[in-house]
Amino acid sequence: QVQLVESGGGLVQAGGSLRLSCAASGRTFNNYAMGWFRQAPGKEREFVAAISWRGVNKNYADSVKGRFTISRDNAKNTMYLQMNSLKPEDTAVYYCAAHSRPVDYSGIYSPSTYDFWGQGTQVTVSS
Repeated sequence: QVQLVESGGGLVQAGGSLRLSCAASGRTFNNYAMGWFRQAPGKEREFVAAISWRGVNKNYADSVKGRFTISRDNAKNTMYLQMNSLKPEDTAVYYCAAHSRPVDYSGIYSPSTYDFWGQGTQVTVSS
C-alpha cells in the first residue's frame, strides 16, 4: 500500500520555525517530482513548493519565497519543508504530494497532476 505520511506540524508563534517531513512507503518516488501544498479554512488548496526528482530544480510560491526551503533525501524516501519566519497567514493544513509518472515540470503547480497525497499536517502560527 502506497502511503505518504506528513509530520512536524504544530503551533508556533509568528517568527518561529517548523520543519515538515513527508515519508513515503510502499513504493519509491525517487524518480519523480514531489511537492507541498496547503489549504486554509474556506480556501482552495494552493501550491507551496516543489522539487524535481534529483533535487536540482526547486520552485516556490511567491508568498513563501525566501522563508521556506524544500529538500529531499531519496535514500530515505523522504521530503522536507523547512519553514522559517512563519506568519499567521501561513496557518493551514499542509499536504505533501508525489507524481508516480513522468510529468512536464510545468505541471508542478497544479494539484491535479499529482497522483498520491498525504493526510495533511496542521500548522498554526499565532500572532
